[in-house]
Amino acid sequence: MALFVTQRNGRPATAEELAPLAFAGYAHFTAMQVRGGRVRGLDLHLDRLRSASVELFGRALPDDRVRSFLRSALAAGPGDVSLIATVSSGEFTAGAGAEPDVLVRTGSPADGPAGPLTLAISEHERFLPQVKQVGEAAKTYLLRQAADAGADDAAFVDRQGRFSEATIWNLAFWDGTSVVWPEAAMLRGITMGIVGRQLDRLGVPQRVREITPADLPDLAGAVVMNSWTPGVAVSRIGSVPLPAAPSFVELLHRAYREEPLTAP
Repeated sequence: MALFVTQRNGRPATAEELAPLAFAGYAHFTAMQVRGGRVRGLDLHLDRLRSASVELFGRALPDDRVRSFLRSALAAGPGDVSLIATVSSGEFTAGAGAEPDVLVRTGSPADGPAGPLTLAISEHERFLPQVKQVGEAAKTYLLRQAADAGADDAAFVDRQGRFSEATIWNLAFWDGTSVVWPEAAMLRGITMGIVGRQLDRLGVPQRVREITPADLPDLAGAVVMNSWTPGVAVSRIGSVPLPAAPSFVELLHRAYREEPLTAP
């Protein structure tokens, strides 16, 4: 059994197959943490891949075929891994191309940083924010600018001054009684979807509202979340310090743990 694997359409990928992808940027992906061969929010991952393929390529593979590719990669490696499934279908071509290809890569499992994190504020709006795209050099560029300024990462505000997301994270806030999700164009993360539906099941109030830097002093906490973790505390955004809110962070982790693990 290999420690980690890279497969294209359910079989080991060759160097000849991987070489063109090194120079390709028209693709989308989803990332997940696999534990014991199972994953949380599998339905959300499949929805993401399907809708993004239709958006970018005009067609999508059936869910059962995508699941077979995931199973093949997981069967070839250990039970606990990070997994990325990338879907591509040509570049610099007009109209629908060939049937999409699925590249599945596994690597070391991850849990995210311990935090708390500090975030610089950058004005940035992603192209097709609803699609989790490969590349996006702006995210790394703005992360490096934030680091040069002494912060851990960057949070984005749109041209209206509203918070949307962070470089590789969704943002969530706490007002003391409700989880507050920012209202702006963004990528709705899988972990965000998992946590949201489990908070509903637990009866925890949630709101969606516009949040600007001017609103930060009135908030009781903030986190970032992605496929690594349902919540890392944020101690400062821009120049505004934020309360630690450990009960808020634990609430998000509890909601995440409530989501069942599913085998592909």
